[in-house]
Amino acid sequence: MRVDTAALRQSWPLPAAPRPIVIIGAGGIVNDAHLPAYRLAGFPVAGVFDIDGERARSLAAKWDIPAFATLEDAIATPGAVYDLALPPAAHLSVLEKLPDGAVVLLQKPMGRDLDEATAILKLCRAKRLTAAVNFQLRFAPMMLAVQDALKRGWLGRLIDTEVHLNLVTPWQLFPFLKGMPRVEIAVHSIHYLDLLRALQGNPVGVHARTMGHPSTELAQTRTSALIDFAEGARTTLSINHHHDFGRKFQDASFRFEGSDGAAMVKLGLLLNYPEGEPDEFWIVRKGEEWAQVPLQGGWFPHAFIGTMSNLQRFAAGEDEVLVTSVEDAWHTMAVVEAAFRSAAAPATPLEAKP
Repeated sequence: MRVDTAALRQSWPLPAAPRPIVIIGAGGIVNDAHLPAYRLAGFPVAGVFDIDGERARSLAAKWDIPAFATLEDAIATPGAVYDLALPPAAHLSVLEKLPDGAVVLLQKPMGRDLDEATAILKLCRAKRLTAAVNFQLRFAPMMLAVQDALKRGWLGRLIDTEVHLNLVTPWQLFPFLKGMPRVEIAVHSIHYLDLLRALQGNPVGVHARTMGHPSTELAQTRTSALIDFAEGARTTLSINHHHDFGRKFQDASFRFEGSDGAAMVKLGLLLNYPEGEPDEFWIVRKGEEWAQVPLQGGWFPHAFIGTMSNLQRFAAGEDEVLVTSVEDAWHTMAVVEAAFRSAAAPATPLEAKP
């Protein structure tokens, strides 16, 4: 049976009555992804606030939206959904100031470590916040299609999954990372760990190594990991952000192999970031030819429509499940924590003598 690529789901339904969005934080990701996504979807943006007032005003002028003078002014917006596009260290202090019962989307990661993620989770529970974490890779068109293909049984039982990155990432675009003790897994590969959880459930264990590179002062920019899910399934990550030898052998891909079929995804955004290249999704069943699935958008900005849509629809009672709720996101943070703990543990020593 040839796969019907046109039947695969690639987008999340929009809320019937979108609520105004208050963006707290005016960093590059807001300009590159949040605001383009919200404009594309027709979501109303009430305004933006940043502790750097000039940065907020500049971004607001570019997108023709208001800039709030104070955090208190931003929070006072009636009926708002709060989009916290902040470094992880800032989440708790802002969450404490939001009104009880508020609807909020947190930028990933959910804190700097699992202890902080636990504190965020407890605070959200205490304040009865409807809170999600912006793990938007789950909502990228190609990844929604992968999830749909697996749900339809087109690949059979997932047996082998590989995430492979060998490219150049312009870390200078993210100055807040300098000095952080946890970088690569915490702010980048966390996307892949979250997606793998969405596809395979919670793993039972992680083996990982993560390290820096002579060309950067950042704590880690290269990672290798083996993640144990179901028995007989192999899941690996090989991440190198420093292949600065031209485009020819650069790569950013997911490989999904099942008992009955396989799929390949190209993460085009990461190649020549932030300009990127088109994403790609290919799928095949045993005995057939590979077929390319025409994609209806890319990771940026379309995936950001999905996270906000799901949050608003859940708050309105239109969706039954808040896909990346803080309750679910805590488990992704637990995988991240396990990976860093594994990386800090010594390797199995070799026998010294025959």
